[in-house]
Amino acid sequence: MISSAIELGSFGLLHAEETGTVQWRPALHYTPERNWMNDPNGLVFNNGLYHLFYQYNPKGNVWGNMSWGHATSPDLIHWNEHDVAMSANETEEIFSGSIVVDEHNTSRLGSANSSPLIALYTSAYKAGSGHPAGTQAQSLAYSQDEAQTWHPYDHNPVLTLSPESKNFRDPKISWYPKGGYWLLTTVVADAQVVKIYRSNNLLNWEFLSDFSLPGIPHQGALWEMSDLFPLPLDGDKNDQKWVMIVNVNPWSIAGGSGALYFVGGFDGKVFVPEHLPPAGSDPSQYLWLDHGADFYAAGTFAHEPHGKAVIMGWMSNWDYAEHVPTAPWKGAMALPRVLALKTIDGIPQLVFSPVDQYTSLVQGQPAARIETLTVSSSIKELDPSTQGTVQNIAVTIHPGAAQRAGLIIRGSAKGDVGTRIFYDTSNHTLTLDRSQSGETNFSSAFSKQHIVNLPLENGELRLTIIVDRNSVEVFANNGRAVITDLIFPTLDDNRISVFAEHGDATFNDLAITNLSDLTNIKQ
Repeated sequence: MISSAIELGSFGLLHAEETGTVQWRPALHYTPERNWMNDPNGLVFNNGLYHLFYQYNPKGNVWGNMSWGHATSPDLIHWNEHDVAMSANETEEIFSGSIVVDEHNTSRLGSANSSPLIALYTSAYKAGSGHPAGTQAQSLAYSQDEAQTWHPYDHNPVLTLSPESKNFRDPKISWYPKGGYWLLTTVVADAQVVKIYRSNNLLNWEFLSDFSLPGIPHQGALWEMSDLFPLPLDGDKNDQKWVMIVNVNPWSIAGGSGALYFVGGFDGKVFVPEHLPPAGSDPSQYLWLDHGADFYAAGTFAHEPHGKAVIMGWMSNWDYAEHVPTAPWKGAMALPRVLALKTIDGIPQLVFSPVDQYTSLVQGQPAARIETLTVSSSIKELDPSTQGTVQNIAVTIHPGAAQRAGLIIRGSAKGDVGTRIFYDTSNHTLTLDRSQSGETNFSSAFSKQHIVNLPLENGELRLTIIVDRNSVEVFANNGRAVITDLIFPTLDDNRISVFAEHGDATFNDLAITNLSDLTNIKQ
C-alpha cells in the first residue's frame, strides 16, 4: 500500500526519486503511482470509505495483463493507493465489473460478523481455462475483510451466454427495492445490446430483457459499461425516471469513445427510453454525459451515503490513450460528479456538478476576485496573482455584442500556448479549443476542438472551470453541459487571459482559486 504520507493521487505528491513527466501528474484527479490504468470498476462506499477499483496493468505502461487496481478515499478527493486487488493469471484476465455490499448476506458468502462485499467482473478467458480463448463471462469474487482480500467463487462463471461470446462483459449490479431483488446490466458489446438480469442471491441470474435501439446509427461501435438507476425529476421524489448509461466506442460526440445516456421508464423488467431521436440521427441528437473527448467508462457509486448519484469516469479516449505522453503512469480519473435530473426544453436531462467535497474545498481557500471587467475586441491578460497550474475558476460572461468571448487558461508568456474556452454568439455554442494547449502532436487522433450547443440564460454564461496539470473540466450554466479534455502544457504555461472578438464582452464575478498549495494536505 502507498502510505498516506505520500498521498499519491491526492494532490499529486510524488516519490522523491521518481522521474518522468512530473509536470503532468494530476493534483486533483486520481492516478496510480505508475503503470497503465483505464475503466473505473467496483465503485462502492462502505464503512466510511469510497472504494475505487480500476482496470490496471501491474506490469507496464500500456494496456495488458488486466487486473483490478484499488484505491480508497474518505472524501472522493484524497486517495490512497493499495496493492492490486485481483490479478490476471494464467487462465484469465480480470475485466471490468462492479461491487455491492451484500448487507443481508443474500449470497451466504459473508462471515458471522460482517456483510460481504460482492464483486461481479468479466473473466476474459485464455487457452487452458476450459473455455475457448477470448471467451468473456461474468464471474464473482467476495471479500469478508473490507476489501483487503478477495476470494474467487468456487463455481465461476456465474453468468455466460449460450453459445459463449467474446464480447459479453461489464456487469453492473444494483438493488431494486420495489421488487426486492438484485438487478444486473451487462453488454454484448459488438451487438450494441444491454442485457438485464435479476437475482435473489447474486449467484443465480434470471434474464429479464434486452435494451437496444431501433436503426442503430453506429453499427461497428462497441457498447460498454452500462448503468441503470432511478433519479427524481426536478427534485420530486414522487416523480422518478430511470437513467440508462451506455458508454460507446467509437462514435462519441467528440470523436472516439464517450458516454451516452437515455432517460425513460423501468418496470422491474424492461427499460423503455423516452424522447429518442429519429433512427439514423448523428451523435449531436443524442444525450451525452460529457461533450469533451476525455470522459469514458463512466459509472455510479453503489451505496452512496447521501443517496446521491455520484459518477466517475476514465479521463482519456481510446483514440489516443496508449500514446498519451505521461510516465511512469498512463491514465487518470475525472473528478467525481453528482447527477441530477431536470426538465430542460420540455425533456428530462441530466445536469452535473462537482461533488460537494470538492466545492467545500474550494470555498475554504482564498480567491483572487474581479467584480467586473469589460473587454473590447481584444485579449487582456489578468494580474500575476491569478497565475497557476491547479485552479478553480468561476466566472459569469456576458458576451454582449461580441462575436466570441471567453478565457484562455494555462497560457504562455509569449501567447503561443493556451487552452481557449469561448462562447460563439452567432452559433450559440460553447467551445473548448486545445489546438494550442501544449504538446499535441503525440497522436493524429488527438482532436482539437469540442463544441456543445448551449443557449445563454438571460444573456449570461456561467462557467466553473477546474484546471489541473494536464486537464480541464468545464461546467457550464449550472452543469447543463460539461466538457472534459486532457491538455499537456509546461509548468510555465500558467497565465489566464480573457478576450472578446468583434465587440464588447463583460466578465462578472470572476473568482480564481489557486489549489496548487494544497498538495501538502494530508488526510
